[in-house]
Amino acid sequence: MIFELLQEQLFQLALVAALLVGLCAPAVGTFIVQRRLALLGDGVGHVALTGVALGFLTGTAPVLTAVIVSIAGAVAIELVRARGRTSGDVALALLFYGGIAGGVMLMGIAPGGSTAKLNSYLFGAIASVTVEDIWVIAALAAAVLAVVAVFGRELFVLCQDEEMARASGLPVRFLSLLIAVTAALTVVIAMRVVGLLLVSALMVIPVATSQQLTRGFRTTMGLAMVFGVLASVGGLLASTYSAKVPPGAAIVLLALAGFVLALGVGRFVRRGRTQETTSSERPTLRVEEVA
Repeated sequence: MIFELLQEQLFQLALVAALLVGLCAPAVGTFIVQRRLALLGDGVGHVALTGVALGFLTGTAPVLTAVIVSIAGAVAIELVRARGRTSGDVALALLFYGGIAGGVMLMGIAPGGSTAKLNSYLFGAIASVTVEDIWVIAALAAAVLAVVAVFGRELFVLCQDEEMARASGLPVRFLSLLIAVTAALTVVIAMRVVGLLLVSALMVIPVATSQQLTRGFRTTMGLAMVFGVLASVGGLLASTYSAKVPPGAAIVLLALAGFVLALGVGRFVRRGRTQETTSSERPTLRVEEVA
């Protein structure tokens, strides 16, 4: 069955899209989770909805307008947060409400527009991905992964302690904006696969799953990317075998199942580490006591 699917172009395109999203979303999500901005993907996703509707209104490519509007929204939220005029959660709430309202309004006044056209972007439509979509997704994914590879060390320091990053001479404002822009690009990449309403889940859940099993930052990111790919491909296969299974929902539910499993396994892993540490310390304590 799988070999037959691999020979179909639609499945090949969907598989490539799932792989790219599964890699990019957790990679960026690692920095977002570390910086306690787990809902940033949701906020940007709602703004991207306005960008999609703007594309229908102007007769241009919805993906292109979604990229522009998402980047503008992500930069705005970061500037508002950095200047301290309002808290991060309030700014995200403004993006939530404004993005949804703007998208519905623009789609309503677009020629021949209807809110039904937004469904494929809200909930994903991986089966309808075209060759042109793949080229756009691949280009955006390459940009996201390049940012992670080049600025990974600096972004890690920033996410750990912003004051330490500033004291170390790092360009905090630039790096903060870089995270926001990268998150915006990731949202646009994933909107055709899992949908704008569920994109944040693929950015956060694999990272939370990986944190149950690992301690190092690089290890956490690498394992999160593995979990992201497994969830994306698994959800795609589930929707392929049953037309009644929505791919976006299947991807997120598989990611959640992985988290629940890792939650139980992580307890045994941490218990084993504790016992190893305790056993390694006991001989030293005994020698000191004898001395």
